[in-house]
Amino acid sequence: MFLKKNSPTEKILLLGLGGIGFYLAKRFANEEYAVTVIERNAKIIAQAEQQFDARFIKGDAMSMACWHEAGASDFDYLIAVTNDDTVNMMASLIANKFGIAQKVVRIRSHDFGTKDSVLTDDDLKIDLSIHPEELAAQEIVRLIERTASQEIISIADEEIEILATKITTLSPWAHKTLKEIAQIHSSFYFRVVAIARGVQTIIPQGDDELLPDDHISIMVGAKHLSELMDLTEIERKQQHRVLLLGGGLVGMRVAKLLENSVEVTLLEQNENRAQELSNTLPNTMVLHGDASNAEVLMGAGLFRTNTMVSLTGANETNIMASLLAKHLISQQKAAHKKTEKTRTISLVNKEDYLVLAATTGSDIAISKKVMAANEILKYIRRQDFQAVAHLHGFDAEVVELIAKKKSTITQKPLSKLDEYYQAKLIVGAAYYEDEGWRIGVGDMQIEAGQRVIVLCASRDLKIIRKIFSS
Repeated sequence: MFLKKNSPTEKILLLGLGGIGFYLAKRFANEEYAVTVIERNAKIIAQAEQQFDARFIKGDAMSMACWHEAGASDFDYLIAVTNDDTVNMMASLIANKFGIAQKVVRIRSHDFGTKDSVLTDDDLKIDLSIHPEELAAQEIVRLIERTASQEIISIADEEIEILATKITTLSPWAHKTLKEIAQIHSSFYFRVVAIARGVQTIIPQGDDELLPDDHISIMVGAKHLSELMDLTEIERKQQHRVLLLGGGLVGMRVAKLLENSVEVTLLEQNENRAQELSNTLPNTMVLHGDASNAEVLMGAGLFRTNTMVSLTGANETNIMASLLAKHLISQQKAAHKKTEKTRTISLVNKEDYLVLAATTGSDIAISKKVMAANEILKYIRRQDFQAVAHLHGFDAEVVELIAKKKSTITQKPLSKLDEYYQAKLIVGAAYYEDEGWRIGVGDMQIEAGQRVIVLCASRDLKIIRKIFSS
């Protein structure tokens, strides 16, 4: 398939301003893509008009009058993310008739859009199908199956690792600046590339001080990961017992993926749903109860749980359940009673709550909306960026891209870049033919054609594109 060079001038037709659609439209507008939205709800359109710049058409996604008003034949991409799978799939067929080259469709059902379905992506003329619940479930399983007690993301052909951990009052790094930490630990290179503090994500510089309760992301070469974990005093252990709160689509899928390898308990508030899950998940202990009740959590085995995952349909419940679990475990330890060291993961679909969740009761906060949107964004940006990864609990992205000839990034060593850019991004690593990936330091000079890994706030990806382009 011939792919045109992707640029912000390409035109996107977006159907639906639900959770994924609203988030996507805001990101597209921020990166200066030309976006037209068809949405039937006037109140949502009014809210969107106050937050970002796009063309809005009030109407039904299945109305041909709306498609003609939009000028559908002029678009490069269709993105159908309404709450109705049938509408999204039909929209792909309609877009194909209008000659729209790339069709991206959100599908919740596993009955369509897979290679084993009666109707495959090819049948439906879909170029990329997105299953948000499956993305979230697979990511949660990946996090649980890691051998470390905190999140680790592998990038750059698994030669670079990004470790996310929390700074506690007893941490050896608490109340030290990044410059001081680098001076103390100079036997190998690593970089703190993001700090989540309260509801804020900080792209740090050398004089930034780490404080208790900060969540940080650290980039390091894969061969030095064990040494880094020793420095940060992170305990390695195999997950054995998992407590899932909520038996919706994500909770059920996580249980199904895990129940044959670890001990899984699932707590569901709706009695009928709990009975249904009990029949569907033969190797999962399904309990009926309220996840916000302390006695219910303890009765479900909280104190012997390695990982608790809050997956109810309410953001606030997931955050508060994690906070409650941490409080109960703290009380148990204060009473000198044995308890497991429990990691908490929360599903939080309101992006404003993500950093808050990760800095309160949740060790890791993930959003199926953000994950689905990022898959779509990666697909559209595939000509600009080699790879994109979102840091859970941080409003930040990790991107791999190639420096173009005469681009701004190739003109000076990293330490000499304009202060504006230094405050917006961190070059975490660069690839050298003779030695592989090298962690970025101040005197590093990026060359034209070099593969580079950069971290920046999600809203600043357009700046990354700018300084790496000719």
